[in-house]
Amino acid sequence: MPISSASSGVGVSRDLAQFVAAATFEDLSPEAIADTERSVLDWLGSVMAGALEPPARAVQTVVAKFGTSTESTVFSAGRASAATAALANGVASHILELDDVHKTSTMHPGAPIIPAALAVAEREHADGRAFLLAVALGYEAALRIGEAVNPSHYRFWHPTGTAATFGAAMAAGSLLKLNAVQMLNAMGSAGTQAAGLWEFNADGAMSKHLHPGKAAFNGVLSADLALAGFSGASRILEGERGFFRATSDGYDATRVTDGLGTKWKISENCYKLYSCCGHTHTAIDTALELRARLCWNDKQALEQIREIRIDTYKAGYEIVKEMNPQTPYRAKFSLAYVTVAALLEGRVGLAQFAANRFDGRGVIQPDIAAILPRVLVTVSENLSAMYPKAWPSRIQLTLKNGRVLSGSTEYPRGNPENPLLTSSLHDKFRSLIEPRFGAAAVRSAMTAVSELVETTDMATMFCNLN
Repeated sequence: MPISSASSGVGVSRDLAQFVAAATFEDLSPEAIADTERSVLDWLGSVMAGALEPPARAVQTVVAKFGTSTESTVFSAGRASAATAALANGVASHILELDDVHKTSTMHPGAPIIPAALAVAEREHADGRAFLLAVALGYEAALRIGEAVNPSHYRFWHPTGTAATFGAAMAAGSLLKLNAVQMLNAMGSAGTQAAGLWEFNADGAMSKHLHPGKAAFNGVLSADLALAGFSGASRILEGERGFFRATSDGYDATRVTDGLGTKWKISENCYKLYSCCGHTHTAIDTALELRARLCWNDKQALEQIREIRIDTYKAGYEIVKEMNPQTPYRAKFSLAYVTVAALLEGRVGLAQFAANRFDGRGVIQPDIAAILPRVLVTVSENLSAMYPKAWPSRIQLTLKNGRVLSGSTEYPRGNPENPLLTSSLHDKFRSLIEPRFGAAAVRSAMTAVSELVETTDMATMFCNLN
């Protein structure tokens, strides 16, 4: 059911709640269904692999102390109540930095939204169509709200923890079949819990993983409260002390309803090939293209580079300006490090963030450490003007023989403007899951996702992967 744009922004909370409450699986376009299935598969690789990492294990230990429940799957850690399963899986989804991203909302939507949807779908024994609809609606709400408050929101707030809380609540609410009044109450409760500050980046703290986990938890809690009759602010987005005014100094409320019901935001989803911050990916793509153009091997790259200049956009630079990271996690937010790794080693995978490459002095991998002092990172005004629609970068290489080469990219591989084949996503999934769980788990997971439309009970879909 299409919703017209509300030019004044008055009533957008109610409009969005009414849309989500009324939506049915039949409203989804074939493209949206396919893109939702792709998003679920991509998320499943990140959550299963991430669930084995220390931050995820820490959260799983805490979740186990909340009490015994068999409601929902906690990947690699049994089962728990729906809300706490959503928390644990949300954290696990975001650890490897391989989960999806959406440009104009600057959000990782899968990590908070799909754990909330899956947890409730399992608890409620919903069918696969209800689950897919819930995921698509969660993306719809979260991405639109994220676009409304960006780009100024991003200066202090991490949209994966803030705007995505609304998406998690809408996904959970859809599965609970909340009516429009209840959905609006769920939005109100979600908005008053929305949080996630960028200060974690100063320390490389685990808080970034907590953001999607807590958004997923809060989304389930908000929907459950609404079903129980708990009220929330009716103008949580546009109100005088609502989300828009509190978290943005240049919001556009019409982004929430513009085209709502006629185009599905999940089809704008972007998939990551490199296990690091998305703001580095165009530079990585460009570096890999330059390396291929020069037909370098690792030794040749090291011997021939005199200087590397990287131009990027301001919003991204503020997140990835670390020049000599001291830990693997901080390296994921170092534009200089990942660009050099791409040039010297021809890849930026999990191996490039091994612990033995860093210590308190910074990068100790000898070849990369030798090149890093030759890197200059600058902010370009014209590239900044292209953000957030594009996430562009330019690289200029000066070689020791005086030759100068350059390249640029506006959209990373995996963006709709630079798309991946579904087979590439299968390869990515296989590379994450097979070394950790075996080939049988890969086949089982891919089959489960391919059969989502036909499944009658989501509680049975992923239980054999745990």
